[in-house]
Amino acid sequence: MKTIYFDNNATTQVDPQVFEAMEPFFKDLYGNPSSMHHKGGEVAPYIREARRKLSSLLGCEPEEIVYTSCGTESDNTALWSAIRTQPDRKHLITSRVEHSAIVNNVTLLRRLGYRVTEVGVDRQGRLDMEEFKRALTPETALVSFHWANNETGVVFPVEEIAGMCHERGVVFHTDAVQAVGKIPMNLRESKISMLSLAGHKLHAPKGIGALYVRQGLKFLPFMVGGHQERNRRGGTENVPYIVGLGKAAELAEARLGEENSRVRALRDRLEEGLLKIPYSIVNGDRVNRLPNTTNISFEYIEGESILFHLSHFGICASSGSACTSGSLEPSHVLRAMGVPFTAAHGSIRLSLCTYNTDEEVDFTLGKFPPIVEKLRALSPFWKDGAPTDSALLTCDTDSCSVCS
Repeated sequence: MKTIYFDNNATTQVDPQVFEAMEPFFKDLYGNPSSMHHKGGEVAPYIREARRKLSSLLGCEPEEIVYTSCGTESDNTALWSAIRTQPDRKHLITSRVEHSAIVNNVTLLRRLGYRVTEVGVDRQGRLDMEEFKRALTPETALVSFHWANNETGVVFPVEEIAGMCHERGVVFHTDAVQAVGKIPMNLRESKISMLSLAGHKLHAPKGIGALYVRQGLKFLPFMVGGHQERNRRGGTENVPYIVGLGKAAELAEARLGEENSRVRALRDRLEEGLLKIPYSIVNGDRVNRLPNTTNISFEYIEGESILFHLSHFGICASSGSACTSGSLEPSHVLRAMGVPFTAAHGSIRLSLCTYNTDEEVDFTLGKFPPIVEKLRALSPFWKDGAPTDSALLTCDTDSCSVCS
């Protein structure tokens, strides 16, 4: 059975060119780059070149990149460095729709006595900028907002926010795990203090990430050990994976145009086709979002049931973040947006990449409607082609497409 993979916001296939670039470092080029002998010396230039390629994608200096193991480590490093370098500031600002790597750290910091402001979003997932402006104070140690939401693809105005933070002397971090490689970036022209990314979101392997740290920023390492990464992250360099991330960054930079044209067009055609199914709604801003992502709710049925039936045909999608999809609770992102309970439970995220084709979109559009029709026929909230009266009573916001 052919696999149709529409879950690229969860993880991506390792590009064959990335695997090819990595392979020698599992065989002949196995030296430790910190070693003084020739086996160490022969691999060090490859790390420098990989760093250059990643810095080109981000629009920053190679020396501003710190390699990590993943996006979560990068987020933790940024957050705890900002806290520890400013012990007199006890206030943090984040949003109500962040990734669990930020959400769970914020929960811990609250228990440690920090004051946290979680800025809300509107029905389209857009940040409440007025609430954010009111929240900024001289006591703020860190502002951390994602660049793009992992569930809806909604893009926050992070460069504008970074400028506002810079004017007030506040450190600004952005979790750009979903944005890197999908939208153009030029960090030299921005006031972003720190930026997190993960290789497996842009066709590099799992187990490699990076943190951009603006030159001159006060910084303390999260992983304490040797002198690696200019004393900013201890531990022997993961040479094969660093090389793989460098190659993936090079490919992503070359494919940015395709990502924002052909992939966007595929996503739009898939979305428009799915919206022909009755009682379906797009979750999130349809203008300011990633070019590859759509999040659609099919009201009065369970998203997990849709995924099960799609998987029978080889179609891979998601009901939200892969880091929280084991929970039966509705997505905290959709709930923060005010999506009604009956719609939030039936949400499906489809995230494309440059590997996807028109034929895959056509196949998916052919399979989706009968799946939804079958599941609604089994739903206690559905009868004779429409929601029941009891279904309408479950709506808890005025944004339901049936009630409004």
